[in-house]
Amino acid sequence: MNKYLKYGIMGVIAVALSTLLFTPKGQEAPVSSLRGYEEIIQSCTLRAVTEYNSISYFVEGDTIDGLHYELLHAFAKEKGLVAEITPEMSIEKRMEGLQNGNFDILANNVLVSSDRTDSMLYTHPILLSRQLLIQRKAQDENDSIYISSLLDLANKTVHVVEGSPSVYRLQHLSNEIGDTIYIKEIEKYGQEQLLALVANGDIDYAICDEGIAQASINNFPQLDIEKAISFLQFYSWGVYYHNTILLDSLNAWLNRYKQTRDYQKLMKKYSTNQQMP
Repeated sequence: MNKYLKYGIMGVIAVALSTLLFTPKGQEAPVSSLRGYEEIIQSCTLRAVTEYNSISYFVEGDTIDGLHYELLHAFAKEKGLVAEITPEMSIEKRMEGLQNGNFDILANNVLVSSDRTDSMLYTHPILLSRQLLIQRKAQDENDSIYISSLLDLANKTVHVVEGSPSVYRLQHLSNEIGDTIYIKEIEKYGQEQLLALVANGDIDYAICDEGIAQASINNFPQLDIEKAISFLQFYSWGVYYHNTILLDSLNAWLNRYKQTRDYQKLMKKYSTNQQMP
């Protein structure tokens, strides 16, 4: 099996294995109701969902790590809570879990937009990042596959994670260039798996957040990640839109934590090419 395709499959398997860590054997995952801030404090447990990737949450050997993983534990520690963090690849399942009360916080790079303000509130921005076009490097100057200008995306098929805000950006880009960009949403894979599929030649184009692309590029030296399809955008965490006290608590903590050396070290550790807001 090609090593890059194997890389993608291993990522999916890792998510499945790590998710099992949060459900004791012989016990089904509980169906939870929405919890307010006081209920969270009284339970001594903070339930969060994040994405499995090399920025948010990942397993390396017998260690769990990641920017959002560490930020969640720092917030929980200050509040005297235990952080229960579930990795989930599907954007829609993360949203469903937040809305039905299985999770208190959606803690990955959530693009701040007006599309979901009727169901979710955003924290103060945590990162500034962009969406990048992922493609293979040009083989020669006449390479017909290589996109040298975004205008060349006309009549091309671009793959994105299902439910990703990249869909809306590509739709706007299609209008801007005055031609059709075909968008194919992929249900089973996350952004890093799409990188592997492009590298392996299974697909030609994908969209990925800049931070994840930069963190993964050493594994895929044949990839070109130089073309941005968006400007710098704010990325935050999300809470259910009724949970205003939890939102206020998170924002107050973020304001304090961003002034600490621990935060500076954390951003330096994970955000190699992302910016702090």
